[in-house]
Amino acid sequence: MALRIGIVGYGGAGRQIHARLARAAGMSVTAVVARDSGRRVQAAGDWPGARLFNDLPAMLAESGLYDLVVVASPSGLHAEHAAAVSLAGKPFVLDKPIATTAAEARRVVAAASAAGTPFTVFHNRRWDPEQLTLAALLRRGDLGTVHTFERHWERWRPKPQQRWKENDVVGGGLLLDLGPHLVDSATQLFGPVVAVYAETRALSTPTEDDVFLVLHHAAPGTEPGNRLGAVPGRATGADVLFGAEPPAKGVVSRLWAGSLVGAPGPRTRVLGDGGAYLVNSFEGDASPFDVLDAEQPDGTHGWLVRGRERTPVPRPRGGHEDFYTAVADWLAGEAEAPVDPADAVRTAEVLDAARLSAREGRLVDV
Repeated sequence: MALRIGIVGYGGAGRQIHARLARAAGMSVTAVVARDSGRRVQAAGDWPGARLFNDLPAMLAESGLYDLVVVASPSGLHAEHAAAVSLAGKPFVLDKPIATTAAEARRVVAAASAAGTPFTVFHNRRWDPEQLTLAALLRRGDLGTVHTFERHWERWRPKPQQRWKENDVVGGGLLLDLGPHLVDSATQLFGPVVAVYAETRALSTPTEDDVFLVLHHAAPGTEPGNRLGAVPGRATGADVLFGAEPPAKGVVSRLWAGSLVGAPGPRTRVLGDGGAYLVNSFEGDASPFDVLDAEQPDGTHGWLVRGRERTPVPRPRGGHEDFYTAVADWLAGEAEAPVDPADAVRTAEVLDAARLSAREGRLVDV
């Protein structure tokens, strides 16, 4: 029987992402929390027969209408809404970020654990074609030993959109919007982060719209839980930043997010001693690097590059809709949660360290 979903929030995330992917996975939306009249009209048109509610408590009082709650409200409300759903005992998917701070994120996990309510976090970018392709490339060893991962998530938006994402100084900004995806992608590929350097600026919005992160991943063979200064033979964060000692030989990730970027990209570069993986553009966003993909064959994604030599890389099967297929398997007891909430807490810790780094201008241990 197809899963029935109650969605909290029917804006960009709730309607354009979650509802769309749930439909692709064969699920139906049977309840929606939305106050805006236009979004209520959209929900009624998209899902005839779905019950519409003005607030979350009203929907939770009608828990027989759905099997799963999807929390797609603004980021600043995630912790509050997650706590309410946990108390109601309904399994739920929580959109990223899990919360606005690591402390809040830990409280979200603790509340769900205390109530015995299962939940997972929507880190859907693990199912991006480039992420799946790169993971397969790394498993094959085609890049040799990787030393650098770079990813740009940039847009040309000289006129900012007027949304909470741009204007809410607590829950908005690119560090909380795109940062969770960038950090999660890096850690999934190259392991836990032990130190962070960050620069952030607010160029055209009240929140940061220009973000640069440098993540130092744990060196191979070290314990994931160790702090940077606790790894034998490893320099302290300040020593690494100012050159007193070289950093340990884990991968370094350099990640960009920006809204005022007239020349976005290239999207992804992964550098190893056996070659590089290059993705020039992303999801149709305008980029001057598009021309480099003019000869990209069907069924491939990105290029294996060695100097002037480049070879298209086969793309594995899979996509974002697989997240909700995995959710169905999880709720049926046939698989683990698609995303372990502990991963999202760790990402929140990295983002907290990034805030501190940007504020103090130094490398911060995680």
